Amino acid sequence: MTDEINQKLVVAISSRALFDLDESNSIYEMQGTEAYAKYQIEHENDILQPGVAFSLVKKFLNLNKYGDYIEVILLSRNSADTGLRVFNSIQHYKLNITRAAFTSGENPHNYTQAFHSHLFLSANPVDVKSALADGCAAATILSSVKSENETEQLRIAFDGDSILFSDESEQIFQDQGLEAFLENEKKSANQPLNAGPFHNFLQALHKIQSQFKEENCPIRTALVTARSAPAHERVIKTLRSWGIRIDESIFLGGLEKGEFLRAFKADIFFDDQKKHCESTRKHVATGHVPYGCKNK
Repeated sequence: MTDEINQKLVVAISSRALFDLDESNSIYEMQGTEAYAKYQIEHENDILQPGVAFSLVKKFLNLNKYGDYIEVILLSRNSADTGLRVFNSIQHYKLNITRAAFTSGENPHNYTQAFHSHLFLSANPVDVKSALADGCAAATILSSVKSENETEQLRIAFDGDSILFSDESEQIFQDQGLEAFLENEKKSANQPLNAGPFHNFLQALHKIQSQFKEENCPIRTALVTARSAPAHERVIKTLRSWGIRIDESIFLGGLEKGEFLRAFKADIFFDDQKKHCESTRKHVATGHVPYGCKNK
């Protein structure tokens, strides 16, 4: 069984990201655990409405029509008792999610490692930070507009520094300014950047992509970065050294990213900077990654 899951791209999802639990969560916050549990049990046969990550999870699971590629795991702070409503909703929507961990209020981040997760999406920033600290790509998924990508193809976009790459260059930019950053990137053009928190997730995506011809691939990726020439060269050579394909690379030189992400028709975009996330969520689904010097 362990070998079986190790061969897949594993996505861990929280119940609040998968379904709209705002009403019941407000009961928990205002009236406490006992009232919340009573409410969930009384409504366990009432089907939950899709949450912010619902369509993305469906896109991931749809990849299994091409092969046994994806495993989606539910990680929830519910107890198994109060979580029955969540599983009833999973079955109603015919989502192929069979594995779960219910932690009765505890942070579920330890189970991202136990399930060998490549990605964890949650509505809880504390859980996301813990998962990142454990080495799992993780993001707080934000309430966003509906993606325009209605095709079956899964389209995922990434920022560069502090997401695919480490924040080593970003630190120079923050400490010494743009001129020092550009000079460093020119000088280090042939020196690959260190891997960032989403490197392993990108690698797992690429492994699936490599099973298809580029023109027929059910996954498409994009790098959407504030970098511009001459800082582009180091990025290109880093990806080349990793042997990883990025389908589209957009170097914006500081332009707003939202319109470009909408043009790419991203199902989700990952960025480390909250101000960028607030902008891009108006155009596409967005995940904030609380990693690197901008989040300290």
